[in-house]
Amino acid sequence: MARLIFLGAPGAGKGTQAMILASLQNIPHISTGEILRAAVAGKTSLGVKAQGYMDRGELVPDQLVIDLIRERLEGSDAQAGWILDGFPRNVAQADSLSALLTELAQKVDYAVNLYVPDDVLVTRLLGRGRKDDNEAVIRRRLEVYQEQTAPLIEYYETQGNLVTIEGDRAMEEVTESLKPLV
Repeated sequence: MARLIFLGAPGAGKGTQAMILASLQNIPHISTGEILRAAVAGKTSLGVKAQGYMDRGELVPDQLVIDLIRERLEGSDAQAGWILDGFPRNVAQADSLSALLTELAQKVDYAVNLYVPDDVLVTRLLGRGRKDDNEAVIRRRLEVYQEQTAPLIEYYETQGNLVTIEGDRAMEEVTESLKPLV
């Protein structure tokens, strides 16, 4: 039974590794983007609220995201464990998540920081070939990550459950490094 949070800059391989581990352990890979899209598509009450914000080009408020995560973590398939990918993105969200997990009598086993040097991330992201990905845009996204999300590394380090994994290796090697955590 593993409950993991995946941290790492864009292009670090969080989604890929989370999917592999979740599949190996038969636990859900919970991506906040996917939860939002599913709630909107399913026209759930939370999804309808989220759609309103998205239609106005606004960020979905943290509390609404937390409510969606609560709904997902209460699912029967999530009782044996889960991997959260894309949340929390900042310390305020981490505090909200911590309060939610306390309420649900669950805890984070490990916050996994997939570390990849910036130059490698830029090369990876440019290689994806997305039209909005040019080097200036990518470097700005990495700056935003450092400003907003990197403090989470210290947050989970203080809690004693941070594990940093070198992500600048072959995908299989990274997976092997992660397996002991689940």
